[in-house]
Amino acid sequence: MSEAQICDISPEAKEEISKFRFRRNATNTALILKIDREKQLVTVDELLEDTPLEDLQEQLPSHQPRYIIYSYKMLHDDARVSYPMCFIFYTPRDSQMELCMLYAKTRMALQREA
Repeated sequence: MSEAQICDISPEAKEEISKFRFRRNATNTALILKIDREKQLVTVDELLEDTPLEDLQEQLPSHQPRYIIYSYKMLHDDARVSYPMCFIFYTPRDSQMELCMLYAKTRMALQREA
């Protein structure tokens, strides 16, 4: 089964994703990525340091999809600390259908990169 990949991931975005994965920061952090429609590239939109999950939605546009890689501090019962990473595909209800399809078709390639 072939996968339709519409947009490439920019070298800058790949570098930021790599840095994000291996960072040594003890805060909840979000790397927000967007698609540049003219260049057909996934690019970095914003890096949010020390951002609780509850506050993340306020930082996102209300009419455009985004990809979010989110890392948060998790304290285990045995006092260990870990920083799991989540991939979030944010698609507001009022987004243009064409834009939603563009993001949906690129999602799997971006997840593999992250």
